[in-house]
Amino acid sequence: MGDSNFCGFSFICLLSWLFLSILIQCEVCLASTRSFGKVSPGFEGSQMNWIDNNGLFLLSNNSNFGFGFVTTQDVTMFLLAVIHTGSLKVVWSANRGSPVANSDKFTFDEKGNAVLKKGNVVVWSTNSSDKGVSALELENSGNLVLRVNESDGGVVWQSFSHPTDTLLSGQDFVEGMRLVSDPSNNNLSCYLEMKSGDMTLSAGFQPPQPYWSMAKENRKTINKDGGTVSLATLGANSWRFYDQSNVLLWQFIFSSNTDENATWIAVLGDDGFISFYNLQDSGVASRTRIPEDSCSTPEPCGPYFICYSGNRCQCPSVLSTSPNCQPSIVSPCDQSNGSIELVSAGTGLKYFALGFLPSTSKTDVNGCKNSCMSDCSCRALFFESRMGNCFLLDNVGGFQNSNEGSDFVSYIKVLSNGGSGDNNGGSKNGGMNSHIVAVIVVFTVLVIFGLVYLAFCYYRKRKKPPGTPYVTSEDDNFLDGLTGAPVRYSYNDLQTATNNFSMKLGQGGFGSVYQGVLPDGTRIAVKKLEAIGQGKKEFRAEVSIIGSIHHVHLVRLKGYCAEGTHKLLAYEYMGNGSLDKWIFRKNKEDFLLDWNTRFNIALGTAKGLAYLHEDCDVKIIHCDIKPENVLLDDKFLAKVSDFGLAKLMTREQSHVFTTLRGTRGYLAPEWITNYAISEKSDVYSYGMVLLEIIGGRKSFDSTETSEKSHFPAYAFKMLEEGRLENILDSNLIINEGDERVFTAIKVALWCIQEDMHLRPPMTRVVQMLEGLCAVPPPPTSSPLGSRLFSSFFKSISEGGTSSGPSDCNSDAYLSAVKLSGPR
Repeated sequence: MGDSNFCGFSFICLLSWLFLSILIQCEVCLASTRSFGKVSPGFEGSQMNWIDNNGLFLLSNNSNFGFGFVTTQDVTMFLLAVIHTGSLKVVWSANRGSPVANSDKFTFDEKGNAVLKKGNVVVWSTNSSDKGVSALELENSGNLVLRVNESDGGVVWQSFSHPTDTLLSGQDFVEGMRLVSDPSNNNLSCYLEMKSGDMTLSAGFQPPQPYWSMAKENRKTINKDGGTVSLATLGANSWRFYDQSNVLLWQFIFSSNTDENATWIAVLGDDGFISFYNLQDSGVASRTRIPEDSCSTPEPCGPYFICYSGNRCQCPSVLSTSPNCQPSIVSPCDQSNGSIELVSAGTGLKYFALGFLPSTSKTDVNGCKNSCMSDCSCRALFFESRMGNCFLLDNVGGFQNSNEGSDFVSYIKVLSNGGSGDNNGGSKNGGMNSHIVAVIVVFTVLVIFGLVYLAFCYYRKRKKPPGTPYVTSEDDNFLDGLTGAPVRYSYNDLQTATNNFSMKLGQGGFGSVYQGVLPDGTRIAVKKLEAIGQGKKEFRAEVSIIGSIHHVHLVRLKGYCAEGTHKLLAYEYMGNGSLDKWIFRKNKEDFLLDWNTRFNIALGTAKGLAYLHEDCDVKIIHCDIKPENVLLDDKFLAKVSDFGLAKLMTREQSHVFTTLRGTRGYLAPEWITNYAISEKSDVYSYGMVLLEIIGGRKSFDSTETSEKSHFPAYAFKMLEEGRLENILDSNLIINEGDERVFTAIKVALWCIQEDMHLRPPMTRVVQMLEGLCAVPPPPTSSPLGSRLFSSFFKSISEGGTSSGPSDCNSDAYLSAVKLSGPR
């Protein structure tokens, strides 16, 4: 009897265990299954639940649009968004300013409310509880809708009424709605809105500064008078504007493509332009954009810079000696600033908002200057001499150069000891006695400071042994301890060489780069470090690493400046700039690099890296290999640059742990998974660059089809199908007998293997590219799978894999591939 009871109990336990397992499996399957058209209340999940569906859990019935979790620039954070599945363009997002983690949940609860939480904090909600909502629907138009019931189909909430920075075909844009751009580098957003019968673009200053309106747009093809515009909608190839009676008043054609079925979007970018993209054509942008003039946006070059035609930027001469071309005034109303004056910004200047701002007052130029000086929030003024209009600006964007001349005169507020010019707008109430007292006080203070300074210098000189360099800072101590360091320039030397930093070549993460000429006629490129913290580390790394090594394929550091807060690096000038602008052509008319030049660039870059890894006293891992850091001289000779993130390793070290550094898209998997890194991390980055050189495109391009958007995955697919020629830039003309093409492709695919042990060292890469040894077929790879489960696979295969093509004269690599299997 006891045995039978025990057997019965065991049978019940077994059934319970089987039922529970089936239930868990069903829940997992259900969580990862996409829905089409709509979902019902009671729906919940996080990005992890739909990771195998790229985070999308709801598709429109025509599958053109998807709703779910979309990755951001930080690959660990996500937006809840609607995307176009063909072009992968985000057309609406719920939490643009508050991305969430992969474990944070979206809930469509039983009360009909859609809510997204970051931890326990609500970051977005439709606030639709207890309103009879029966479904969350994604329409074929891309509109996300909360509906009440099936019978009347009433809409409680819809994304079309709450746009972010994008408008879709068929989406009505009415008064009260607003598009807001992502913030620019200066944290300035622009917005588009409909008000008072007009659609306007404005810079998000306080108060706002308009810079475009459809009423003043001279490219309209239909322009009827008599009505008031109340609605705008994208249809076919034009933007159409209607009154309340649905009468067409204006039409703005932005494309010659007349396909009525095309789906267009209008996107307000962080540069202040509205661009138009055809989603059916892989998201290709129209050449037409708003506004038409490239200098008519709030910050085409940055605040206070003058924009010239052709996107040429120059700092006004009155601010040329100021850091970043900015006045030294933090807040005009801060009394601790000291004495402030108005100085002339120059002649022939305009301002982007002057055609849309109402004048502050009508007066003469002196009255306008007095008004600005008496208003502590005024930073600049423009005065129209012909009409007597005075414009006071509390916030300043970019200036414009007027080729036809200008009726405006302009003044900028600066500290009295910074800049030059008259001060007619200042106070004149002080008498002669006050001026005399001020002069005496200033003179006395200067004499005292002068005496103290001379005493200090004499004291330091007495303490300092003869011939010892003048040590003023921690940086000086560091630099003086370097052996073989390059020439040390004074700040004035480099300021003179660059003509007050007037010819800007580009902008990097830590500062700007300017063109200069040394007294002996040598052209240089001067990097002016402007960031703090990491910028200081970059400066030290550059001087200590590249300053002491020389190689034909490494950019040479000619000298440096470390003077107070000034940190500058002077490199040899590279006439053709960085590689990215030559392989990522923005226009079909741009110069096309031929295959022979591309191959030599790839080979030169490989030789530079091989030198860093193998031929220096210590191994140098660059940590930031990308096309922007490969520079080309006048003859397109490639040189590796920018060693600010480099990491040093002793010859005894095979791996090293360090903080995450580098650029997304070129980071090896071990960076993401927190494994120790090695020189093989540079090999991965080089492989990505080599692949981009071959294909003439970025590793990820949202304008391509879903199959081709992620270039490495597409390249491995073409390897599996034996169609390597599809990887090559279609614009290139290749000789049939040139085997270097397929050699380079196979080398690139070896370099980007997920398992670092399979990647060849850079010395072997050079040998394979030069044809000194054969290139075996690379193993196929599954980038998504190995990214997600690299830790798991690593732990079970630690001892089972050997390196990649380490011996070009043997078949040893075959056993490694067989052991590890296809990747």
